[in-house]
Amino acid sequence: MTPTLTPPRTEKPAPARAPAPLRTELRRGLGPWSGAAVALTVLVTMYGKAPEWQGRWADVTNLLHVAAGLLCGPLALAAGCWQGGRDRRRRTTDLWESVPRSPLRRLLVAVAPSALWPAAGLLLADAVCLVATWPYVSAGRPFLELLAADAVAVAALGALGHLAGRIVRWRLAAPLLGIVGYVALGLGAYTEGTARWLGPAGEHQFFWDGPVWWFGPVSMVWTAGLALAALIAYGLRPARLRVFALVPLAVAVAAAALILRLPQDQGPWRPDPALSRQVCDDGTPQICLTAVDEGLLPDVSAALAPLSARLKGVPGAPVRWVSGPGKTLPGDVELPDARRDSVRDRLAHPDLYLNSAVAWLFSDTCRPGDGAGPNAERASYVNLAVQEWLAPTPDDYGPDTTAAQPYIDRLEAKSPAEQRDYLTRYLAANTCHPDEVPIP
Repeated sequence: MTPTLTPPRTEKPAPARAPAPLRTELRRGLGPWSGAAVALTVLVTMYGKAPEWQGRWADVTNLLHVAAGLLCGPLALAAGCWQGGRDRRRRTTDLWESVPRSPLRRLLVAVAPSALWPAAGLLLADAVCLVATWPYVSAGRPFLELLAADAVAVAALGALGHLAGRIVRWRLAAPLLGIVGYVALGLGAYTEGTARWLGPAGEHQFFWDGPVWWFGPVSMVWTAGLALAALIAYGLRPARLRVFALVPLAVAVAAAALILRLPQDQGPWRPDPALSRQVCDDGTPQICLTAVDEGLLPDVSAALAPLSARLKGVPGAPVRWVSGPGKTLPGDVELPDARRDSVRDRLAHPDLYLNSAVAWLFSDTCRPGDGAGPNAERASYVNLAVQEWLAPTPDDYGPDTTAAQPYIDRLEAKSPAEQRDYLTRYLAANTCHPDEVPIP
């Protein structure tokens, strides 16, 4: 009996699953390009200002914050507006509305690229700049909550731009909306009062401060609430359900009211004792910088060493050189901001910094009418000669010293004892009164 052969069983292949609509939307259109444009814009802007922000977390956070508000915000608005008008330009609106999903869900999927890609590009650029700052920072921490709030604000602007592109049927709406957004955000950033902290581009300049803990989260609620209210009001059907847009709008208004209660002069910033404390060397006189600039202390001490040696033991010489908001004591002399002349936590021009320190040492606070009289010109030349003798101005910097050169030669020709005697008389004089300035 011949056995019967049974054919092998073949299973039907499982049907291929259609890609999720959100994934499809995120991968096509202008979204990825807008994210790349935002990241490139921030990185190019920050690269050109690298000497200004590498070394302090406050510096890099502040510049990233301004770049996010003034550059990325208008860019997200314009890109979102163009993306919002895509279906109308392609005449695929009816096809999109035939998808068996609620209008609000379809809207959220369509808006996602306009909101998420610019925010992702901004966060990527933020991460690159923070990593580039980390090797040179002395103290403190990056204000990650503010950078997250900036990303939420950029996402909200992208969503609002998308809605504008759906409503306005004009091809030039996108660039014009970007221009209007740039002007509005710029005016809001530089206006007086606490209202400027509602925008994503409010600038802060004090490096030993920190934001209050709630400012970042409340800013996120403010911007995200506005965008969500607009999305619900536009996309929810039937029309009677749009009243639910009042919920996120009320939350956003409450967040804005909390921000507006901040002090007008300080805004959300408060002194951070860990950053503003003084860190001093063991020299004579002592040199004290704030903890946020502790990495510059060796360079500043080395730059001021020749001046300290020249002034050692001279009556009226500084007891301490100090910088920052710390309390001053009798004999303290303020130092110029060393960070302004530093690159990657190192003094770029020690000789120029020394010259600036000497200028600050002899800068008396004069009243109107001081500095006049028949000896005013001679006194100005003597003052310049003393500064140039103690710390010559580097080439290509400072004023012409030709007229002061005879006094410089006299000072250099004196013996050390005579030089100390002259410095004692000069430090005791009021340089605002030309008749009191001793002639070498």
